[in-house]
Amino acid sequence: MLPTSARLLRLLSLLQTRRFWSGAELAERLEITDRTLRRDVDRLRSLGYPVHAASGVAGGYQLGAGAALPPLQLDDDEALAVSIALGTAAGTSVSGIEEAAVRALVKLEQVLPSRLRQRADALRATIVPLRREGPAVSAEVLSSLAGACRDHTELGFAYSDGRGRTSERRVEPQGVVHTGYRWYLVAWDLGRADFRTFRVDRIAGVPLPGARFAPRPAPEGGDLRKYVSRSVSTQAYEVQASVLLLAPFEAIAERVSPSSVLLERVDAARCRLQAGAQSVSTVAAWILMLGVDFEVEKPPELVEHLRGLHARLGRVLAPGKAPRKKRQKRAADA
Repeated sequence: MLPTSARLLRLLSLLQTRRFWSGAELAERLEITDRTLRRDVDRLRSLGYPVHAASGVAGGYQLGAGAALPPLQLDDDEALAVSIALGTAAGTSVSGIEEAAVRALVKLEQVLPSRLRQRADALRATIVPLRREGPAVSAEVLSSLAGACRDHTELGFAYSDGRGRTSERRVEPQGVVHTGYRWYLVAWDLGRADFRTFRVDRIAGVPLPGARFAPRPAPEGGDLRKYVSRSVSTQAYEVQASVLLLAPFEAIAERVSPSSVLLERVDAARCRLQAGAQSVSTVAAWILMLGVDFEVEKPPELVEHLRGLHARLGRVLAPGKAPRKKRQKRAADA
């Protein structure tokens, strides 16, 4: 068993990582009895930490909000990660956090050991972000979305679609996905009785919280990144194609964006690409530019379009057929 002081720090760290812990889970993590856990919780309370307890079968502990943030217990890797994140926050697509990030960074680095401060300085000095202009979202909106996802709270907001049409939505939020360029909310739309993907920058103002809800099974087996990738890369377009690429998943994943296509591993030598576009010619161009062999699974119109390209290229590249400029020169010489 850890010494009491070390155990209290470990208990505080655990309470900060999750909103709610059962007593059995905490006792198991700390390798102590339930009685010792209750004494440790009382010690934290005497030190001013608002630890709330709930009794019963579903009982447990959670760290409540106080007048000020309690001291955070961070290990070396966590402190380094926070320092790097704060230092690069100004280059993100989240608006309104630059000044707060700088203030937080100054406070953190005042208490960092010199070895960690040197590592953080070296990393920040060598990281050169390639900033990409895109729609900015409010930190307050992101915070409210994340809190509603965590607490299973309904949200209401005004939303504008791609055509600028505004509608009032009430949703059960599932999660927030960042593609590196845009932020998306995945939620069950109560008015449409189905899951939907919402671009966060198209949400007007801060969403209004509502009643709590029982969580639903998430789409795509809980893989929200895959769901968003499918939603923004295929479902939003008139033409939806599926192509089997005769190339390893890793080789293609380096060359495509998850916000443009959905890529799935088939086996060690093949992967499946699903993409959407306004025309089959655009999809065909996408696939041909990859420069690998492939098999079209759908739609049939894509197969016909590729056959037409094959016939056209065959006429242009027919054996013995002189290029247009050479034919014109020969006619002039004659």
